[in-house]
Amino acid sequence: MYPIILLSVFGIITLFLGFSKSKNILLPAVLLFLIVALGSNFIEWGKGPFIYFNDMLRVDNLTLAFNGIVLLSAFMIAAISGGFQDNADSEPAEYYGLMLFSLVGAIMMIGFDHLIMLFIGVEILSVAMYVLTGSNKRNLRSNEAALKYLLMGAFATGFMLFGMTLLYGATGSFKLAAIQGFASNMNMGQQSYIFYAGLLLLLIGMLFKVSAAPFHFWTPDVYEGAPTIFTTFMSTIVKTAGFAALFRLLNGTFAIYGFWWIVIAIIAVLTMLVGNIGATSQGSFKRMLAYSGISHAGYLLIALTALTKPSQNAIVFYSLAYSLSTISAFGVLMLVSKEKSIEGQPNERYEAFNGLARQNPLLAFVLAVSMLSLAGIPLTAGFWGKFFIFTSAAERGIIWITVIAVLMSTVGIYYYFRVIISSYFREGDTVKIRVAPFYQIILVLATFLTILFGLAPGIFEKLI
Repeated sequence: MYPIILLSVFGIITLFLGFSKSKNILLPAVLLFLIVALGSNFIEWGKGPFIYFNDMLRVDNLTLAFNGIVLLSAFMIAAISGGFQDNADSEPAEYYGLMLFSLVGAIMMIGFDHLIMLFIGVEILSVAMYVLTGSNKRNLRSNEAALKYLLMGAFATGFMLFGMTLLYGATGSFKLAAIQGFASNMNMGQQSYIFYAGLLLLLIGMLFKVSAAPFHFWTPDVYEGAPTIFTTFMSTIVKTAGFAALFRLLNGTFAIYGFWWIVIAIIAVLTMLVGNIGATSQGSFKRMLAYSGISHAGYLLIALTALTKPSQNAIVFYSLAYSLSTISAFGVLMLVSKEKSIEGQPNERYEAFNGLARQNPLLAFVLAVSMLSLAGIPLTAGFWGKFFIFTSAAERGIIWITVIAVLMSTVGIYYYFRVIISSYFREGDTVKIRVAPFYQIILVLATFLTILFGLAPGIFEKLI
């Protein structure tokens, strides 16, 4: 509740700060705003659940945990976005303002207890991301990405709204509690094909937001075309909010688990196949991370397929581990691609990382740890994230999907290790990349947390 109010006010203040003569005040102000929002998020920890906005928003420990991941990710992303101030054509006040407003939408998605609240959250988040994707107005690739994202996002929103309409027609309410009660009645013999159709259409709209196959076609082009800082935002915060909303929705309709679990299972397998196989053929590191994001959506869908008691903690832990590793990877990419630009355009190919360990050992180490975590190698947070998800599927008895996931994780090792090999074992330029001190601190912090949760995952489990 508190973060929604604070971020709304802070977003407006940020826009007004854009009228100041100096842009240098913007980044410290935004970081302060995010710290305040993050601190206010935990005021209600352990005291809920609380219901706000006429029973439309639910705040419990699960909501606060996801909010914490989103706000922490936003703080780290904003902290490495200092390049806005160096670009005379950029409008940092608008960018930061949209980022803060989009966080309001993400938090609404995470805590929704009413389908209208879910729709409002999705639209606030999506509209902000459409604008930020095309923020590099002089770059045709960015313009193309924004147009694709807007058009395909509009179609997905149409499916989602039609699904909500059918669910309302079947249950007579938009409230999640009423939908849950109706699903329980269906489990006892009452049938409603309108309800089934509505749920499937709503799932299609939400699965588009998390880049699940076959609704993933926008992802590689949009991730590649958007400015890298906003690609980072998209791949972490949007995905976390999307899966939090999916978990709340499917948990509310658990009474008809027999209907939807096979649908989610098939989509999970297809998503893992598309993501991992697609990533192996990419020559661009940034585009590879887009397919990597698709594959990780598949792993998270396994936890939703199982939906056992440990699934909740597994999704939260995996979201945090994935966000930390992704921020580290994109953070290094922004530095390297800018330093080794080709004809004024960032060089995002694997070859740009050749010899990175000799130029800047710290960046090479941060990149290596993030790749190892995304690959699920032991002693990293990513390993335990996958372990918890695979365990939840095994407890449900869905062994076959766990076997497929393990095989796909093995494929992932190939493309994650490509950039590590380039950094440590290939010859490249010997120019040292200059990194701002605060930028270094954020990368080191993300890497430290990735290793800490890899060595002691129980620390996080006790927190939630």
